[in-house]
Amino acid sequence: MTFFRRLYPRLLAAAGATLCLTACTPKSGAGLYGTNCGICHHGGDGMPGAVPPLVGRVDRIASTPEGRKYLADVLMNGVSGPIKANGQPYEAEMPPFRYLKDEQVAQILTWLSSRGQTRPAPHITAADVAAARTTRKSAGMVAQEREELDRKAPLP
Repeated sequence: MTFFRRLYPRLLAAAGATLCLTACTPKSGAGLYGTNCGICHHGGDGMPGAVPPLVGRVDRIASTPEGRKYLADVLMNGVSGPIKANGQPYEAEMPPFRYLKDEQVAQILTWLSSRGQTRPAPHITAADVAAARTTRKSAGMVAQEREELDRKAPLP
């Protein structure tokens, strides 16, 4: 355990450095992602079996209005429960990020969307996030929203 306590801060520092190899400021989508999401989702690849990847998925989910609503709901309300991402099972437990401003959440989601293959990359607006902020949902309700979306069109 002592070894892990010494190693963990170094791993976090390395992950942060990896996220911001390009011009990365705290107010950019990449910078906001790094300080708020990167600690769990790392550079967007997640952690196999523990934290789902985001890169290559957010853009595909955001390609519909319902998908953009779901993504904004995830950041506003968190999500909890079993999900599949890229066919792999995860027992997701993500907290809400309501402390962020609508524009900041939109920047994070749009930056993640831009890292996928969809061209042009879907854009998530502050208005999308503001709409999600108006209705509080439990993290379990957000997981149900995901299940409904997945039934209509399989989510990545």
